[in-house]
Amino acid sequence: MDVESDVERGPRYTVDELAARAGVTVRTVRFYGTRGLLPPPVIGARRVGHYGPEHLSRLALIEELQRQGMTLAAIERYLEQLPPDLSARDLAVHRALVASWAPESAESITLRDLERRAGRALTGRDVDRLAAMGVLERTDDADTYRLDGSLLRLGVEMLDVPIEHETILASRTVLLEHARAAAQELARLFREEVWNPYRESGEDPDHLRAMRSLSAHMQPMVIQALVTAFQRSLSEELRTAFRGP
Repeated sequence: MDVESDVERGPRYTVDELAARAGVTVRTVRFYGTRGLLPPPVIGARRVGHYGPEHLSRLALIEELQRQGMTLAAIERYLEQLPPDLSARDLAVHRALVASWAPESAESITLRDLERRAGRALTGRDVDRLAAMGVLERTDDADTYRLDGSLLRLGVEMLDVPIEHETILASRTVLLEHARAAAQELARLFREEVWNPYRESGEDPDHLRAMRSLSAHMQPMVIQALVTAFQRSLSEELRTAFRGP
């Protein structure tokens, strides 16, 4: 991955700005860098390091994997399996899918803090679009929202995509329906083909612990498989849909 070109293509952040956007400390950013989990910044004038969108999305993914209970060693292995040329948007998709395994963790946030996290001012139309994408919900307090932080980065990127409000709602419905169907089928397959045979074998405590461990380790593998399959399928469908006569 060409870190310098990636930084030059998008916004540039100092380490303090990156930490603020990600909601972590500067110490955390530097620690992840020393572990090789974050690519090094581009060193600019006066020896100031600059980070780009890929750093921000990668940092958000690392934080989400940690919330899932993965150790740093496991996170390192997970990141090593990702294609080296993933864009900031690709990483944001990974993070959103990883977060789908965790219980909902909506947080209350004011409009001012929301804009700080988003890195931009938000109009009423922007807020409407974020709500339509499920990124946030309004509350009785006009200045306070319930935010799903795992979707914020992707939602903010979508604000600049020229797509109608109704199309966003329809797309979200399609994605949720098919994601739920895939999750239900995978859960059924795991229960019938993996869990039930071990349970019927006498519910050996060692076997049950092994199945729980397997379930936890399956999550990142299934997520990566779903992302890859979806990206390939969508690319094929778009090529077919817009292929000339």
